[in-house]
Amino acid sequence: MKPLLLSLLVTSSLVAADLSSVVKQELPSLVTLYKGLHGNPELSLHETETAALIAKELRAAGLEVTEKVGGHGVVGVLKNGEGPVILVRTDLDALPVKEQTGAPYASTKVVKDDLGRDVNVMHACGHDVHMTSFVGTARALAALKAQWRGTLVMIGQPAEERVLGARFMLRDGLFSKFPRPDKAIALHCASDMAHGTIGIVEGFALANVDSVEIVVKGVGGHGSMPHLCKDPIVLSSQIVLALQTIVSREVRPGDPAVVTVGSIHGGTKSNIISDEVRLQLTLRSYKKETRQHLIDSIKRIVKAQAESASMPADKMPEVIVSEDSATALYNQPELCQEVRGYIGAAIGADNVLTREPVMGAEDFSEYGMTKDKVPLCMFWLGTQPPAVVAAARAKGTTLPSLHSPYFKPVPGPSIETGVTAMTSAVLGLMKK
Repeated sequence: MKPLLLSLLVTSSLVAADLSSVVKQELPSLVTLYKGLHGNPELSLHETETAALIAKELRAAGLEVTEKVGGHGVVGVLKNGEGPVILVRTDLDALPVKEQTGAPYASTKVVKDDLGRDVNVMHACGHDVHMTSFVGTARALAALKAQWRGTLVMIGQPAEERVLGARFMLRDGLFSKFPRPDKAIALHCASDMAHGTIGIVEGFALANVDSVEIVVKGVGGHGSMPHLCKDPIVLSSQIVLALQTIVSREVRPGDPAVVTVGSIHGGTKSNIISDEVRLQLTLRSYKKETRQHLIDSIKRIVKAQAESASMPADKMPEVIVSEDSATALYNQPELCQEVRGYIGAAIGADNVLTREPVMGAEDFSEYGMTKDKVPLCMFWLGTQPPAVVAAARAKGTTLPSLHSPYFKPVPGPSIETGVTAMTSAVLGLMKK
């Protein structure tokens, strides 16, 4: 074996050994932290206590902390000589879901939402695992400062579930008031992967997401006299069917796209022809051009269907595209390959899996969409017992997904792998 290669292997082995001992030492307190976070979830834009706790933990690890960045955002900076600037991100918010896992530390929290309704709250997307792994990474990197050089920027981001938090933090000067990152990394729980494993997607990993509301207007009246009315329910039905041709006949085969009508509301009684129907849609895509094509086609089809029904000009449907949209996450392949190598050296290359892209959304993508074009890598963290994952695959069954009231990560090994993977990635990217 060549001396240089032998030296690199020995150095990697020593780093892994040091990291392993730090993680094992911190793990009991991290599991306690996780259970506390899990039992006290907070909705998007309401992460007051969660943000304060993350800020406290970063300060305790030795970072210089700024709070209330873009709302409840937290930024911690640890400078350690000359070198690259690496950003590590976690999200803070939870979901309006009633937990049904049966875990002894399950959330029973009920709060008022933005509309004043009582709602249950749960970390059904694993943000509590993300935060705990994030805190563990901060502690480990502080303990291992002799092994890296550069500037570490760790951010706790609010409102990920509403795809708003990244935008708010960037608008508040994240890349101007604080060191601008050379690269940014994050992790996300996976509900179908065994703990002890990491999944990586190179290229497009998560989708553009747009929410669209179509207000279909009509002329109401008695159900026995449809000739005197303009029925928006019939028109809505025609619109729903016509929308199915966008993906099947207008989008190039092999270019992923989804148009889903998830909600239809109209009418009050069987013998009344309504004067309005509301449709709610979700659109998913990867390419910018495809995204725009979906929106343009919906507007064209809705207008054409209304004209074919002889709708008067003042009764033409409205197509409303929500501003709460998400941009597709593009994992830079070169960065992903680096991260794969560093994590593989720490947990075993066989435990770093290649994942397929999905059409979910994540506003981590926003950090790569500024003029700085920061390279991004978000990787997936396994959270389930290996035997359970293997049995589900053998039977062809589906485990409880993210956002399910039954989603239940296994805390200890999931957090241990999360801290080990994230810390090893940062150590590699900031090696001396």
